[in-house]
Amino acid sequence: MKKLLTMILLAVSIVSYAQTFSITTRREASNREKFAAEYLSRKLSALGYSFVKGKADYRISLIISKDSTVLKQEGFRLSQRKRTITIEGGDATGVIYGCNELVEQVKKNHMLMVSPTMQHPEMVMRGTCIGLQKTVYLPGHGVYEYPYTPENFPWFYDKAEWVKYLDMMVENRMNSLYLWNGHPFASLVKLKDYPFALEVDEATFRKNEEIFSFLTHEADRRGIFVIQMFYNIILSKPFADHYGLKTQDRHRPITPLISDYTRKSVAAFIEKYPNVGLLVCLGEAMASIDDDVKWMKETIIPGIKDGLKASGRTDIPPVVLRSHDTDGPLVLRESLPLYPNIYTMSKYTGESLTTYEPGGPWGETHRQLAAAAPVHIDNVHILANLEPWRWSSPAFISKTVEAMHRVHHSKGFHLYPQASYWDWPYAADKLPDGRRLKQLDRDWMWYKAWGRYAWNFHRNNDNDYWKQVLADYYQTDTLTAGRILNAYDESGEIAPKLLRRFGITEGNRQTLLLGMKMGQLVNPYKYTIYPGFYESCGPKGEKLIEYVEKEWNHQSHEGELPLDIIDQCVDHGAAALAAITSIQPETLGNHKDEFLRLQNDMRCYYHFAKAFRLKVLAAQQALNYKWSKDISHLDAAVPLLEQSIEEWRKLCQLTADTYLYANSMQTAQRRIPVGGDDGKYKTWTEMLPIYEEELEALRQNIYRLRHPADSTATAHIAAVTPAPVKLSDGQQTVTLTKDAILFEGRPDTKVDAVAPELEGLQALVLNRDTTRIKGTTISFSSPKPVKVLVGFFQDDDHKWANPPKLEIDATGNEYGQAEPVLTNAISMLQMPKVNIHQYCLPAGNHLLRLPKGIIMVAGFTSSEIQPRDAGLNGAGNEVDWLFQK
Repeated sequence: MKKLLTMILLAVSIVSYAQTFSITTRREASNREKFAAEYLSRKLSALGYSFVKGKADYRISLIISKDSTVLKQEGFRLSQRKRTITIEGGDATGVIYGCNELVEQVKKNHMLMVSPTMQHPEMVMRGTCIGLQKTVYLPGHGVYEYPYTPENFPWFYDKAEWVKYLDMMVENRMNSLYLWNGHPFASLVKLKDYPFALEVDEATFRKNEEIFSFLTHEADRRGIFVIQMFYNIILSKPFADHYGLKTQDRHRPITPLISDYTRKSVAAFIEKYPNVGLLVCLGEAMASIDDDVKWMKETIIPGIKDGLKASGRTDIPPVVLRSHDTDGPLVLRESLPLYPNIYTMSKYTGESLTTYEPGGPWGETHRQLAAAAPVHIDNVHILANLEPWRWSSPAFISKTVEAMHRVHHSKGFHLYPQASYWDWPYAADKLPDGRRLKQLDRDWMWYKAWGRYAWNFHRNNDNDYWKQVLADYYQTDTLTAGRILNAYDESGEIAPKLLRRFGITEGNRQTLLLGMKMGQLVNPYKYTIYPGFYESCGPKGEKLIEYVEKEWNHQSHEGELPLDIIDQCVDHGAAALAAITSIQPETLGNHKDEFLRLQNDMRCYYHFAKAFRLKVLAAQQALNYKWSKDISHLDAAVPLLEQSIEEWRKLCQLTADTYLYANSMQTAQRRIPVGGDDGKYKTWTEMLPIYEEELEALRQNIYRLRHPADSTATAHIAAVTPAPVKLSDGQQTVTLTKDAILFEGRPDTKVDAVAPELEGLQALVLNRDTTRIKGTTISFSSPKPVKVLVGFFQDDDHKWANPPKLEIDATGNEYGQAEPVLTNAISMLQMPKVNIHQYCLPAGNHLLRLPKGIIMVAGFTSSEIQPRDAGLNGAGNEVDWLFQK
């Protein structure tokens, strides 16, 4: 049979090489039609056919349809009459995609013949993104602030790599490329009124002009629209330094100066680069919805119009409004009368991929935007729960794209890299020879699957297609390829299911595949569960803490249950591992090294699922103790934690020589399972001592519970030492103690109790109305590094200032203020309890702007504060303390 198959393939090959083809285009062919002809010639030649200019065995005609009612935008029709093949596009881009379809059919059928077909895309916008970002902050810069320079982004200037990437997009029928950066204008345009704002030297600026023009030209030839994203409000560092401003300050007011600078930056960009669009992010560096609306209407849209007018354009190109940390429907409603072609974008399930059953309040936002905007785009964003292991499940992706249509009513999608977004173009894999693996090579299937279903998700029984794709990639049979596909689909359920049932957030504040601490499993509320996460990012279900409470109260359960999920995930991992280990690498004809890496990832998923399941079972026992006070439940938790750690050690062995890191964002923005300050705790080996300490703490606390007489008496908690700061004139203070009045004219809200650490500090006396309407600004100087102790009231009403949320405020941990250092630390009459966050500042002069809303400042200190719950809301019943020494 093998000899017969070889003879048949050889015969087909000989026939192919003997055949010639010619390509004809319209006399007035556009650049895109000319590219289509080049693309088709190159692809067919690679399959063994020969291109000739004269008479040929096959004549391929590329034409544009004259009837727009028959073929939609980017659509095409293939037909064949004898040896003449016609590719008819609804437009020039449709011709490119028709050529792509012809090549696919020739590869499948092994002959230069086509089946009559007519297709058009189901998603209007089908795009990928590349971040001009880095894993760490640049010296002197804040988050997202990365000038376009050869030192920062050497790959940005590689034309061959850009062509490779753009051709990948053509292969997958993608039509939009998004470049993400905080403030790109100062790298790409010069401003007559602000010449000093340029952030790169003249030589680099000329390189940027050249490569950006090259990129946009080559993209346009392929029917790809380049869209530059930017955050607001971010200023160039030279501009900010010139005027004594911060590059970004979430709580500062909009001023005429920064508005004028940004408006002229946008205008210059639109004028200079006619084939480029803009993606506007109003969130993260502006605090209020009112400011978002004002900024969009009075700065961004006028800047776009100025640029169009200066360039002489009369069209209204689309501008994409990102609905993140803003009220997207409100901004859109206010802006459309001024600029009628605003597309919208919102995250699919946040910054992770969690489900193909989205809903909740986030789903409603999608539907509102889709109903009002010409095109609404689903953003498959960051994928914080999928990195770094390989993830490309066609089954999951196809159902996800279907949900975008059915649930969100979207007409477009925007795709992030599967992993290592902050480290483009490299993957996290550690190769034996020290080389870096490229994401585009590693994650080819990720892009192929999303592109396939964005074009058409109505593809029933699609497994045969993927088996053939994998068989071609690995040069193996479809039976073996089917096992690889099964491994992808089984492992593809693990990270989404675990995060949506146990996570604190869908954002990149959490790296799921580094695990979770016991305290986060037994008391997730302490870690600020992101609002709307559980309702929007999966089917209805219960958190572990809810599940155990219902069990003890004999209440019925509802929806997806945590213990079922951990069992399912271990089963998924076992099935994936069985499928992938049934294949011997030596039977593959190609990409054996990559297959071994894929095998290792499947092992990682399996042991991660087992470690996570055992830890959840231990957490269940701790929560049983919470309700019963029966120490035997804690005894039962110990061996479960021990077994979990053993599985984790296996994970450490599997990753020590195969991965450089788990997460590509290696800054203090990452907080779960632990903070990523200074690039630490980004590997499984680094996390092992953290998890071992939890186990040791549990053992010690079990002993203390059983032998209270042997336990050392609770140490006296001393007050911290006030720091000698000098406040600006007019700022009143009061000694923080019982009966102190912290708000002007409000003796009805005096202090009722205060944590002993804070006794005697000099608290600020604020005006409640001013804090609520205008915000709070503290001007002071300190001869030494100092901590400003800011109190946030625990209430969701809009009149209270919101504590930092890293999901929407990228600078929310700029001063180490992301988590409270003392919870329930101050009690005031007729006021919610107060959590204390510390803002750590160096010596010097400072102007600290706090968020709008009622807030308090407990004082200033240089002392270290041991994080704890001060318990001023009564005796707590949570059990996270069991895992702390």
